[in-house]
Amino acid sequence: MAFEETNSPLVPAGYDVVWSLVMVGGVIVVLGTIAVIVLAVYRSTRMANRGQNPLTLTEDLAFQATQSATLAPVRSLEQRLAELDDLHARGVISDDEHRAARADALRG
Repeated sequence: MAFEETNSPLVPAGYDVVWSLVMVGGVIVVLGTIAVIVLAVYRSTRMANRGQNPLTLTEDLAFQATQSATLAPVRSLEQRLAELDDLHARGVISDDEHRAARADALRG
């Protein structure tokens, strides 16, 4: 017995079209999911090759931002010179280092 198409009164006339659209939509969703996974793996691999951890990137960037000179509190020239004089007086920096750092601070 060959496959016969029957017209059942219980199946609407546009059912085949709707089923085809559902299948096409399902295929698009599956392909989109695969594309997202492939892109995530690709980006993670690139980041790992650059020495970045993709799982901690946000925290790493936040830490770098807090350590940058841009976010550091602004000290006046007098404060910087006083700090250099204190370091020199305590013997932390040498005379040459003190002179060079003072000249650098005065240059701005």
